[in-house]
Amino acid sequence: MTSPHDGPDEDHIAPAGVSDELVEAVGGVTAAFEVIEHARGMLYAFHRLVGRADKELAEALDQLEAAGRPDLAEALRTEVVGRNVVDGRWTFQLVEEFDAGYYQAFADAERAVRDATMGGRRHVFEAQLKERERTRGLPGHEARPAAQHAEARADLPDAPS
Repeated sequence: MTSPHDGPDEDHIAPAGVSDELVEAVGGVTAAFEVIEHARGMLYAFHRLVGRADKELAEALDQLEAAGRPDLAEALRTEVVGRNVVDGRWTFQLVEEFDAGYYQAFADAERAVRDATMGGRRHVFEAQLKERERTRGLPGHEARPAAQHAEARADLPDAPS
């Protein structure tokens, strides 16, 4: 027997009158933004890796100095330590510029599309895909997390405890 709650919650259902084609198109905009989220994560990883390399270099230069080559250690300190990674910028500045510029513009645009078409709802396309692909009644294929199932069933008179 299927429960009336055996499907996506209200936050993942397309508003009335929205076509499947529009849901798919909005899903594509969101998917593109998710790629930008991934790229942003990689930019932050780049930022962290460069910082880590700077720290490791500082330690290595101390060792180089202690090993009798203060001349080489000083040359690297002068040329590399504190150097910009690109014209006038350290990595934190790249991250800040990306976040304030391209990333924020894309995030705002993606949200505007969802607000204008889906009532701000997220992942409507994916929720429809899940409904098409899952096997109803099979463990591991539930429409919602168990806690949501329990809350949704609590209002039914014959709900199991």
